[in-house]
Amino acid sequence: MGMRFFKKIFLAVMMPVVTLLLAWPYNVGAATFIDAIGAEVNLDNNPVRIVPLAPSLTEILYYLGLGDRVVGVTTYSNYPPDAREKPGIGSYMNLNVESIISLSPDLAIGTKDGNSREDVELLKEAGIPLYVVNPRNVMEVIETIEEIGDVCGVTGKALKLTEGLTARLKRVEALTASSQRPVVFLQINLRPVMTVNKNTFHNDIIRLAGGINMTADESVTYPRLGIEEVIRRGPDIIIISSMERGGEFEEAKKEWMTWTSVPAVKNNRIYLFESDLLDRPSQRLIDGLEAMARLIHPEIEWDKRLK
Repeated sequence: MGMRFFKKIFLAVMMPVVTLLLAWPYNVGAATFIDAIGAEVNLDNNPVRIVPLAPSLTEILYYLGLGDRVVGVTTYSNYPPDAREKPGIGSYMNLNVESIISLSPDLAIGTKDGNSREDVELLKEAGIPLYVVNPRNVMEVIETIEEIGDVCGVTGKALKLTEGLTARLKRVEALTASSQRPVVFLQINLRPVMTVNKNTFHNDIIRLAGGINMTADESVTYPRLGIEEVIRRGPDIIIISSMERGGEFEEAKKEWMTWTSVPAVKNNRIYLFESDLLDRPSQRLIDGLEAMARLIHPEIEWDKRLK
């Protein structure tokens, strides 16, 4: 057997291996991404020092297993608890740009509506790559999580996690599809009484959970409503969600309970709800969706079905 024979054997064995390696998905780091506002974001490597410019983005990064790469967080970034230990960079509407620059991030992730244009421009002028997101409903939040995972170099993990979130969303939709849809009044502020229209995550969650948002067609995104108007419309369910905590929550519920002509009061269907599960466009919106569905449709055996 000559050398030519051994070379043929070597090629026959190794070529499939080489072909497989070349086809294997990998991330060399350098890449260009287009964000939600159409801006081009160039990254030389997978980012290792990341600054999320809103509490929801902090939650997403931790969900993707990237908490160790987060070098600073905005005010009220309280979930998960480890995030509270990170350096503060101001509120998402009033960023401390100097603090962000001092952290030497190789990526900042912001929101179109939440962060001021002036702060965003200052970060860009400082040479910090900035990727902006803009989800408008629950499904787009899931897509945004996948996008952030791709930008941060954890595409596979992000895909697996978002597939799970999508499955949970679809399961709730399927379980409530044939149920009667009660009218829900969602109170997001105690004084004055405020609610939401159809252009909100809250509305999308109520819809997906099998309810009808009583104020979906209001012209203002966060309308103020007098108690008399709520009584006149007679919602089937009243859900109180507010950032205020403690006794005021219970007091608000007691106040509604005096209006016995309202179906929600008559049928004892007034509930308190954790606002973070509705307000923050992160993976926890799916927790909020499942919790909302349990309140709107208690007739469904959720413990057996949400598995």
